[in-house]
Amino acid sequence: MKKPAFRKKSGAGAEEPFEPTGAAGATDAAGSAEPTGSARPSVRLPGRSAGKTTQSLLAAAVVLAAVFGIAEARPPASPAKADGGAAPSTAQVERTAAVCPQPFQGLTGSTTLTAYTPPGTGTGTGSATGGAGWLSEESAPAVPPTAAPSAPATQAPSAAPSGSGAPATPAPDKNAAPADAKLTVTKPGTPATGPASNGDNAPGIGAVANGALAPGFTVSQTTVVTEQRGTGLSGITCTPENTNFWFAGASTAGDRVDYLSLVNPESSAAVVDIKLYGDKGLIDNDAANGITVAPGSSQSVLLSTLSKGAVNDLAVNVVVRSGRIGAALHAADGNKGADWIPASADPAPTQVMAGLPADTSAAHLVVWAPPEDDADLKIQLSGKNGWFTPAGNESIHVKAGMVAAVDLGKVTRDEVAGLRLSPTDDKHPTRIVAGLRVDRTGGNGKSDAAWLSGSVPVGARATVADNRAGASTVFLTSSGDAATVKVTGSAGSGGGTPATKEVQIPAGGTVAIPAPEPAGLNGVFAVTVETESGGPVVAARMLSVPTKDVPMFTVQALRDDRSTVQVPRATQDPGVVLR
Repeated sequence: MKKPAFRKKSGAGAEEPFEPTGAAGATDAAGSAEPTGSARPSVRLPGRSAGKTTQSLLAAAVVLAAVFGIAEARPPASPAKADGGAAPSTAQVERTAAVCPQPFQGLTGSTTLTAYTPPGTGTGTGSATGGAGWLSEESAPAVPPTAAPSAPATQAPSAAPSGSGAPATPAPDKNAAPADAKLTVTKPGTPATGPASNGDNAPGIGAVANGALAPGFTVSQTTVVTEQRGTGLSGITCTPENTNFWFAGASTAGDRVDYLSLVNPESSAAVVDIKLYGDKGLIDNDAANGITVAPGSSQSVLLSTLSKGAVNDLAVNVVVRSGRIGAALHAADGNKGADWIPASADPAPTQVMAGLPADTSAAHLVVWAPPEDDADLKIQLSGKNGWFTPAGNESIHVKAGMVAAVDLGKVTRDEVAGLRLSPTDDKHPTRIVAGLRVDRTGGNGKSDAAWLSGSVPVGARATVADNRAGASTVFLTSSGDAATVKVTGSAGSGGGTPATKEVQIPAGGTVAIPAPEPAGLNGVFAVTVETESGGPVVAARMLSVPTKDVPMFTVQALRDDRSTVQVPRATQDPGVVLR
């Protein structure tokens, strides 16, 4: 049986020692140690003194029962009375991590990494600038560095004696970026950008932010390739580690060269299964099961080695048996274009995709249905005035456990759009995964391609990091009620003043605007979308950078940055000891 073609890049992945600190005077396993500062208890024989002890214990029990009886008779105020029925409190996240895949830039391509944290109202770990954000190559641990174990009491203290004149040894900063970080973010509101490693075997990247830099922290990876095979602009928003990923729109037919990138920034190995689905269902291949990704390493898997022949349309499910990884799928169609196929939202009966440009020259829809049920779906487009059904492509039927595809052609008809798939019968919902290939062709016949996938709303706030002067367009689709959103262009990586624009979106409609550019822009900037009312809103950003007469472009969805968490309220209740 043919084995998958792997490319592997391993890292060191060293871990710092850890020593648990024991409690003073704790008893060891043999019971030889005694509580510090206490005498050994004497052994009493049964008799009169033992009776006194029993009476004392009974008296103590009566007192405790009285105390807790009063507590039960007069319980604490209910949460509604104690805090006025307030909802759980909201707290900012204190650590955010993401994984960027191997660039797939060939020998001559170039890749740029951009990291950004939007300014917020919180204080993170205690100060407006507390914390750190950094990007490191795959061998770096995906956790913040920890302080060394505390020194035993027999060692000399780190601080110099009073009056000695010697400076005290500073404590290590557990929030600081590692010394070998490839890129660091210094403060919220200003992007940091830099090149990835060169060459065909550039590794994946681990990104971490903590403290005040954690809420909303995001990283973009953008690659330009001008070689004949794989020509195009490839962009991706780096994603958190996970144990399950779905991709729709892969292929092993024609000139397609599709690679799956698996990156493990952790300190333990991960075991991965890759499941491929085509128009005849699951494609069995033992070589796709039990793939081990070593700690601090990357592997790339050529899909054609797993598909047992050419398959026009594929859905790919990456399942992690043990550990956690970052997974991404890169598609290249010879000189017709290349880009990342973004990971889809979880399987759901309705999938919405934003980001179809007005000059779309071709659109190809790929849908997967689960093995337990067929899916009958309506195809709808979101135009400037709301949802409508494209003539000749009103619906699609997908057999259970299989993939179905349909060519939509120039479906946008010179207007920007979003796309929605939903059950034709609301009483028969089937969880699906969907992807859409979008092509743009220049006047000289040269083209590039991008892939969209089912996405989630922007929620309170979502950000994409790498934007350039005159090159970024923001697509906004309201999948529900009319909505108002605020779109902000951050300061540039080298300077500039943020710019903000408020946008109204009709119910079911799609609006596209040039990204607001900061005044005095120097370098790249980030774009943040915030929902102010209505919605929900699904958004995407198109970056268009024509190169060598090729209309190169890439589209990334903006997804809720989940920068806050709900913290439930707790109420004291001594009565629980009597229940």
